[in-house]
Amino acid sequence: MNWFLIGIIIFVIVYLFLNWFAKTSTKKIAQFLKRLAIIISIFLATVLAIGGKYIFSLPFLLILLSGLKIKGFTALQLFQLWRLIQVLRSSGRFGNKGSQATTSISTEESYKILGLKKGCSKEDVLKTAAKLQKKIHPDMNRDLNSERLSQLVNEAKDKILKTDFS
Repeated sequence: MNWFLIGIIIFVIVYLFLNWFAKTSTKKIAQFLKRLAIIISIFLATVLAIGGKYIFSLPFLLILLSGLKIKGFTALQLFQLWRLIQVLRSSGRFGNKGSQATTSISTEESYKILGLKKGCSKEDVLKTAAKLQKKIHPDMNRDLNSERLSQLVNEAKDKILKTDFS
């Protein structure tokens, strides 16, 4: 019954629109279309100005993530990895060819790299480091220059094991 009523309503709306279209001059139709275009433009401009940064940020991120060839990373893990790289670059510990030498990292940074909290078990540290190594190891991701990331994961694991479990 509801589909029947919806069909009748759509039919009446289409009939009224076509009847108006047949009786109206082309000048009035052109004015109507101009006004409609202006109203739609103002509405879209308002929506994009207010919520555009939220509307377009997630799809753009997902498109970028699909272009990366990193196996097994979730969007959240990639975002955390990107933030970590930015912090390490700003501190001079991660960069281009010139800064490939290993540097000592703090215990706090080690926990951030592995995504663990203080007080976790030794097995958790080893499991997490192994999982990360599987995902970012240079042999698994040949298209990504991940040697330095692999070194950082190893440094973080060693630092936590030395300071907290020795």
